[in-house]
Amino acid sequence: MERFWLVLAIFAFVLLCLWGMYLGWRRKSRSQSVQVPPFPAIPSGSGEVLLESTGVYLATTTAGNWQDRIVTRGAGLRTGAVWRLHDGGVAVERGGAPDFWIPRDAVTGIRRDTKIAGKVMGTDALLVITWRLGGADLDTGFRGDDLDDYPQWIEQLKIKGGAQ
Repeated sequence: MERFWLVLAIFAFVLLCLWGMYLGWRRKSRSQSVQVPPFPAIPSGSGEVLLESTGVYLATTTAGNWQDRIVTRGAGLRTGAVWRLHDGGVAVERGGAPDFWIPRDAVTGIRRDTKIAGKVMGTDALLVITWRLGGADLDTGFRGDDLDDYPQWIEQLKIKGGAQ
């Protein structure tokens, strides 16, 4: 009988932890919905695709703070994704989560990195675009299926976007 109560207490503790994480996620989402404007939708006439990569959308964080994940409006969900570069910007198409658009004139930087929002990888395996949305500076991270595409992304966004 003691084992039953011990198992029940552990199960209740795990449920309490999950409930606390859920409440924290909701609270963070509410506070960020005031600070971070809605992500732009992909324009219908975005034009010719200049570059395309498949992989995993990892997260969007506040720029320079790789652990401060943006969770509002579905931005905190890690999903399979396709990034498409157009003349006007980058279309981030995510499976099972809202797609969004990063306007080219909002891009302030692009780099290879090793970490973003709880994901740490070696050898600069992540592509991170720094961009401005309203008054917020954001980093959006992507892990491409083919890392050999990264130099093309960096070159394209540096030349036309003025990114450093």
